[in-house]
Amino acid sequence: MNASNVMTERVQCIPPTASLQEAAASMKSLDVGALPVCDNDRLIGMITDRDIAVRSAAVGQDPKLDTVRDAMTPHVIYCFDDQDISEVGQLMHDRQIRRIPVLNRQKRLVGMVSLGDLAIEIEDDHVSAQALKGISEPALTER
Repeated sequence: MNASNVMTERVQCIPPTASLQEAAASMKSLDVGALPVCDNDRLIGMITDRDIAVRSAAVGQDPKLDTVRDAMTPHVIYCFDDQDISEVGQLMHDRQIRRIPVLNRQKRLVGMVSLGDLAIEIEDDHVSAQALKGISEPALTER
């Protein structure tokens, strides 16, 4: 089974020039905790609700003035749509991430895989259990 079999398709991106308030509003309306940041059609980062809280709000920044680029994680861990789901689960475990963007081989964003997708969509409980175990361990280094 490949990532394309379990991913959520038609993922909404946000531009790096959007305000953090716009990002938070998008997350609220979509009921998600993270958005891929795209410049034109290229993935350039990820912004999470935690990024907004920790990198902006906690240091007194104004979410109406700060941009997504100011708080996003620029070095994105991703997988490919034709990558085996056990590899994707292992990557999520190793890097302690709950959701991962899925790119095609032309490096265009085609979807997202979350820990929930692994748990719901695949029959091999070992893959989702291993990913959850890794994600739940205390981080040893900065991601």
